[in-house]
Amino acid sequence: MTDMVYRAAAVQQVGDPVLPRWWRTIDKLTFGCILVLFALGLLLGLAASAPLAQRLELDSFYFVVRQAVFGIAAITLMLMVSMLSPRMIRRLGVVGFVFAFASLAALPFVGTDFGKGAVRWFSLGVASFQPSEVLKPFFIVVTAWLLVAGGQEGGPPGKRISLLLTAVIVIMLALQPDFGQAALIIFTWTVMYFVAGAPMVLLMGLAGIVAGGGVIAYNSSDHFARRINSFLAEEFDPRSQIGFATNAIREGGFFGVGVGQGQVKWSLPDAHTDFIIAVAAEEYGLLLVGAIILLFLVIVVRSLFRLMRERDPFIRLAGTGLATVFGVQAMINMGVAVRLLPAKGMTLPFVSYGGSSLMAAGLSVGMLMALTRARPQGLIGDILLRQGRR
Repeated sequence: MTDMVYRAAAVQQVGDPVLPRWWRTIDKLTFGCILVLFALGLLLGLAASAPLAQRLELDSFYFVVRQAVFGIAAITLMLMVSMLSPRMIRRLGVVGFVFAFASLAALPFVGTDFGKGAVRWFSLGVASFQPSEVLKPFFIVVTAWLLVAGGQEGGPPGKRISLLLTAVIVIMLALQPDFGQAALIIFTWTVMYFVAGAPMVLLMGLAGIVAGGGVIAYNSSDHFARRINSFLAEEFDPRSQIGFATNAIREGGFFGVGVGQGQVKWSLPDAHTDFIIAVAAEEYGLLLVGAIILLFLVIVVRSLFRLMRERDPFIRLAGTGLATVFGVQAMINMGVAVRLLPAKGMTLPFVSYGGSSLMAAGLSVGMLMALTRARPQGLIGDILLRQGRR
């Protein structure tokens, strides 16, 4: 039925220019929110990255200029991907997943840790590449395709294959170690499987397995155990990253200490990446932090509401996964800064500095915008009524 409606819509749109049709059908409010987030990222980068640039004896605007270049490339990628059809999104997801998965598998052999204790990047000289960031949107699209195919009569065992892929990716991420990205992959797959109609008993069983895996990781990984112990401790070192971030948020109050007057950027080595929200809270206060949270909330909620009108199961599942990973990553980044979650080393999409992060965010939101574009498919009740009259 959906294919029939899409074919009818295609006939109606013959000869319609691509750009005007794209502009009419995308969610303009989501697009505007993304641009505002990117602009805020540049604004905060001006304050947060200058101290690090000085310590490295670089130009004061070195990181801001690079963020602007990567950001423009990410926005361009987002716009290009948002013009694709759902079928092309699926094809892009499959091809991209093969490349990203192979890159992730190659990390232990040719990757680097940049002195951070976790082999997560490829050093490209003038830039770096983090496969796990790019893998997430491709993984979501492939998972949605497998879940839909597995529910069709005579289709492949898509649910079992997607579970196997998830397990393999989680193990590869845990070995880096990158438990934050591993947890995000598990959570996103669980949400998609739930939307696809998974029984609650199965999900509860998987939750037990994940909890058991967490216990094993705690007992076998010093890196994981240190972060959990630090999070659970009643007292924490005020000179740690969490200590500096918490104090900055407290000092900022409602209106902030003033533009350029914050001190946390001089103490935190990752002030321009993982803890960018602490810089925003200190210099601009709760007002700006609340505005950033609202922007992420609008993007996620509007996308989910638009997906509720879709009858194509692939679009619903892939779009839900993309919206989930975008919103949960933002929640984790801000939750770590206020000590609601253990430290994860995760960036704030479109706001934090990072080439891989920006490009992955542009790719994810581009796919999400493509899948949530308005389509002349009508209400399901109207279509069923027309079918009954024939």
